[in-house]
Amino acid sequence: MTETTIEKQPARKFDLPRLVTMLLRPSEAFSPMASDRQGSWLTPMLVLSISSILVVIVVGYLKTQASLTGVVEFPPDWEFWSPEMQESYLQAQQTSQGPLVNYVLPVVGALISLWLGWVIFAGIMRLVSTLLGGRGSTQSALNIVAWASAPFIVRDVLRAFFMLIAGHEIASPGLSGFVQQGFMYHFLSRTDIFFFWNIALLGIGFSVVDGLPKTKALIGVIVVVLILIAIQSGFGAAIANFG
Repeated sequence: MTETTIEKQPARKFDLPRLVTMLLRPSEAFSPMASDRQGSWLTPMLVLSISSILVVIVVGYLKTQASLTGVVEFPPDWEFWSPEMQESYLQAQQTSQGPLVNYVLPVVGALISLWLGWVIFAGIMRLVSTLLGGRGSTQSALNIVAWASAPFIVRDVLRAFFMLIAGHEIASPGLSGFVQQGFMYHFLSRTDIFFFWNIALLGIGFSVVDGLPKTKALIGVIVVVLILIAIQSGFGAAIANFG
């Protein structure tokens, strides 16, 4: 009598094909994570870091080119500024050109925001999932949040190509074109089709991996995301008003 032993293949640390599966068939991509005790977040976080750096480099390049040609991107409410404020802004633009300001600091800021935001959001979703009856872990929450961010990779690449083709930065990201300034401007600037795509993937992920009902998982995700975006928008509006 011959016994056949089937060994489970270890998960690959860098799994690009799963990113494609996540975008096209998310339930199929999330299913292995229910029994995965190891972290599989490395692939999406590294690719997302690269796409974020790509956007920063393109923006820095456009700013550098604008400074060389004398073209300055003005804020949306530029025409309402006083002459003294406009002069101060132009002087600040002249003194803020250089690799450190246009590339190094934005890259560092983008990476810190990305990785720190990922950890914080995953921790909050882990707590909410547990309160709703989910049976996941902190590791699974980190995996879900990382892989569910795949639409933002597509958004970064599209933004970079659009800015290169148009030759200027995106003036009104997301849905912010419907308002001029204030809290709603910052809130809508964070909402677009990729934002809703991310919410849908998060709902699917916590439903499949943590065993939550789909409706309950989606409601939990929406509540947490809206609260966090409201907080970020409030800070953004306060900083803008202060400036």
